[in-house]
Parts: sequence; structure tokens; C-alpha cells
Amino acid sequence: MTDGVRMRSVRGTVLLAHGSRDERWREPIEAVAARVLQDDPTARVVCAYMELATPDLHSAAAGLIADGATALRVVPLFLGMGKHAREDLPLQLETLRKTWPDIDFSLARIVGEEPELLELLARIAVKS
Repeated sequence: MTDGVRMRSVRGTVLLAHGSRDERWREPIEAVAARVLQDDPTARVVCAYMELATPDLHSAAAGLIADGATALRVVPLFLGMGKHAREDLPLQLETLRKTWPDIDFSLARIVGEEPELLELLARIAVKS
């Protein structure tokens, strides 16, 4: 609370993917962001990449914060728990928290661990 008034959190979402030099690789990641905005036109969502593409996580977070976000949720769009998700991402989040100590950063689990995605992938694998 500030001066007796509860401050409402403004959440931004960063869809974080690996990255590639191939522009076509980004299309499905950006399609997820577009779908989020289609479902909620007021959502604050951006894509970011661990390497080989821009923006990186720090730049994406900076943009959302400059746009008024007071809480950021990072959603790793990885199918498996590789080095980026296991080692690099926690270090980057620690740096973000030190850079913006007043921002509430949260980390979703990797999408590959979400039961809904596993079910969808299984259905896709066996459809004709």
C-alpha cells in the first residue's frame, strides 16, 4: 500500500525461446504472442530469445517495465529442461531482480512440463 491506496500490479509476460538466425524460426513464437493478444487485447506480452535473435530477456524486460509493468512473468517456451532453462535462465533472472528490485519477477515452468502441452503433442503424434 502507498498512502493508504493499494497499488494494482501491472503484469507483463515474456515468452522466452532459444532463438535462431533464421527469421522463420521466430514465427511460431510470435504467433503465441499474437494469440495471447487476440485472447486479451490488454495483455502486455513480448517475445525474447536466449541467443541468436533479439530482443534478449533483459531488453524485453526493460521494454515492459518502461511501459508500466510492475510484475513480469517469464514463460520459457522450451520442450525440455536443457542448460538454458536449468542454468542460464536462473542467472539471468537473478540479474533482472538486482537491476529492478521493485519489480516482481516470476518464472513459469518450461512449457514442455505442462500436462496440457504433453497431451496436445501426443494427440498430434497419432492423428491421421
